[in-house]
Amino acid sequence: MTIGSLKTVKEKKSRKSKQVVDEKCFNLSTTIVGAGIMALPATMKALGLVLGIAMIIFMALLAEASIEMLLRFSRAGKTTSYGGVMGDAFGKYGRIFLQICVLVNNIGVLIVYMIIIGDVLSGTTSSGVHHAGVLEGWFGVYWWNGRTFVLLVTTLAVFAPLACLKRIDSLRFTSALSVALAVVFLVITMGITIIKLINGSISMPRLLPNVTDLTSFLNLFTVVPVLVTAYICHYNVHSIDNELEDNTQIKAVVRSSLGLCATVYVMTSLFGFLLFGDATLDDVLANFDTDLGIPFGYLLNDVVRVSYAAHLMLVFPIVFYPLRLNLDGLLFPNASPLALDNLRFASISFGLIALIFLGANFIPSIWDAFQFTGATAAVCIGFIFPAAITLRDRHGIATKKDKILCIVMIVLAVFSNLVAIYSDAYALFKKNASPRICIA
Repeated sequence: MTIGSLKTVKEKKSRKSKQVVDEKCFNLSTTIVGAGIMALPATMKALGLVLGIAMIIFMALLAEASIEMLLRFSRAGKTTSYGGVMGDAFGKYGRIFLQICVLVNNIGVLIVYMIIIGDVLSGTTSSGVHHAGVLEGWFGVYWWNGRTFVLLVTTLAVFAPLACLKRIDSLRFTSALSVALAVVFLVITMGITIIKLINGSISMPRLLPNVTDLTSFLNLFTVVPVLVTAYICHYNVHSIDNELEDNTQIKAVVRSSLGLCATVYVMTSLFGFLLFGDATLDDVLANFDTDLGIPFGYLLNDVVRVSYAAHLMLVFPIVFYPLRLNLDGLLFPNASPLALDNLRFASISFGLIALIFLGANFIPSIWDAFQFTGATAAVCIGFIFPAAITLRDRHGIATKKDKILCIVMIVLAVFSNLVAIYSDAYALFKKNASPRICIA
């Protein structure tokens, strides 16, 4: 073999390696960039642009550190799943606790997906104001474009067929398309904002949070569950790692995915908050129902909403895949692989889809869903469990720096989310408290 032919072989291997990394990066990025992106402009409204952008970047760095620890201890323990690592560190009950957290987190996330799709297609009501959906705008209000019927048709025609795929690798093309649709949403939002900046119809947004008392300070912590949920992809990392021929590529996949998603998050948050300011809703898509004051404004509104609704439809099976596997492992720990048992596969899939459908019709807001899953299951999956595995250090591979980082990670996670839960509970109590009637 000549030197030239050796060089050609190396170039082919390099191109193939890059192609594999890019494909897996799309799958992981699709897991990360889900419904959380729609709530991020609302976090800017709470934190201000400077602190909000800093928190998005900080959470990306923490997520990378926690995934790196998870993978390092997976190699040391010769395990091939997140549950395996938890079982290696904490035994049977550690694995079961993780599976429960994945179930709660993924069911919550998929319910949010359905809520957003319902908001986009059938409209939503916030603070007594109805924001019309795309179908209402096109055809008027009819029974067949009501939320329940639209979500039922979407579930049967889109979610169910995609959820029937048994390998996550089969979803690589839908993953690429879903990321492309998210980019379409971002590009159009950027374009609208830039046009309005040029014509001077956008005022200067707040750079820092507006803190006037203890209550407003505690309210800042309510954004933490949303930011935590925005980077949760840990339950899919092993599935992607197991499908790589060269498992050293997983580090590049994770870093590329988190870098891409952090960039999309910063841009979406920045331009979304610039565009709508303090009128930004919990689900920013609901803001795209008014006259934007630019040519073809209503057309662009529809393109933005429909493209992101389509993105969520394609993301659904990526998040549903580990949800089904974890429920099967919890209910049938000693059974044959799920992909080999069609009856068990169909029963679990149908039951989960039905539960998600019911949740989406009874939970009113994506912010409520994010607050619950983000402050409980998501923070455990993303930060507390990887840190606890590292501190347990069964294989003696954790450095002093690792342990200090893990302690800081756990303290920050527990404190911030407890404050967020307290703040949400206080606000809910205050909202629902009936006024006292004074009799003279």
